[in-house]
Amino acid sequence: MNATRPAPGSQASLREANRERVLGVVRQHGPLTQVEIAAASGLSAATVSNMVKELDQAGLVGLSRSIRNGRRAVLVSLASGGGLLAGVAFGERDVRVAIASESREILAQQLMPLQADHVADDGMERAARLLADLAETVGAGVEDIGAIGFGLPAPVDSVSGQAGSDAVLPGWRGVNVAEAMAGHLRAPVVLDNTANLAALGELRAGALRGVQHGCYLKFSYGVGAGIVLGGEVFRGSAGTAGEIGHLTIDENGPICRCGNRGCLDTFVGSRALLSSLAASHGPLRLRDIITRALAGDLGCRRVIEDAGRRVGVAVAGLVNLFNPEVIVVGGKMAEAGDLIMIPLREALDRCAIPSAAATVELRPAELGDEADVLGAIELASVLSHARAAKPAETTV
Repeated sequence: MNATRPAPGSQASLREANRERVLGVVRQHGPLTQVEIAAASGLSAATVSNMVKELDQAGLVGLSRSIRNGRRAVLVSLASGGGLLAGVAFGERDVRVAIASESREILAQQLMPLQADHVADDGMERAARLLADLAETVGAGVEDIGAIGFGLPAPVDSVSGQAGSDAVLPGWRGVNVAEAMAGHLRAPVVLDNTANLAALGELRAGALRGVQHGCYLKFSYGVGAGIVLGGEVFRGSAGTAGEIGHLTIDENGPICRCGNRGCLDTFVGSRALLSSLAASHGPLRLRDIITRALAGDLGCRRVIEDAGRRVGVAVAGLVNLFNPEVIVVGGKMAEAGDLIMIPLREALDRCAIPSAAATVELRPAELGDEADVLGAIELASVLSHARAAKPAETTV
């Protein structure tokens, strides 16, 4: 029969809201004591105790003994969704895969290079093989993977479930990745943009912890952003929020691969940076520019500083639009440290509304190259527990 919900304002409705609040806090912050849940949720200790008992009896949370501040404690965590968790994060030229326990602890991971123009079938087949190999290294099989978080450095349409575009990762254009990948491994898959996943990773375990309104800037071969609003990653109406690389900063500028003129990517993407140094330095890779700049090469330093200033102008627009508390800078270009951060900050201060610029903190990422795969595992955990909770819904 159809599930029914308590009438709004009733005691049953309040109890259900409290249950969801407790679950939401544990889902966001991971295993916590009841005292910590009460502090994070605003509920009384007695209410939290009652809710935890109910959730434990319903099989929605698990209790485990631990040590907090030198004292014995009981941790409340989300109940097992069944099986291991997997994260897959594609870059433009590589793929990182990881296997994690149900508590999101990474058990094994591997990075493998890919051709820049690889197609979806090859990429998914490679990822599936890597996950099978990793599962074997932890004494399991692919059948033990309960859910997979999957990331691509391309627009992801949350309505159609398709990824890629004619210009960005065209080899993935029109592919329903979640459906196709689930066919490879027979496990549920959730798909997202890697900038969003990196933002989620930093939000849960890195430089965005505790931030309500912030942004993760992924500055690598291209530039993208993961936006955090209200303590959650904001994806927009169709999943494509954060495409800062395709903001127009010069309408008479170079033609971008997306078809427009003067997008940020045409000035700060790896192709533009490498092209600007070709005459003076010959063929280089992006990592070469960063290494030489840190070693004092004046030309490479100038290119990186110029890129930082241009990105700072674009970031100032974000600061004016949604007034974030924190902007975290990650990706390959973040390895340049102050060479990128100082000109970025100067441009932000110059171009943003003074009151907004004064209240935003610029931070380096904490999780490095692992941010997006950690975010993928977090997304897999949410999917796994959502599926586990479905049988517990009340029916009459």
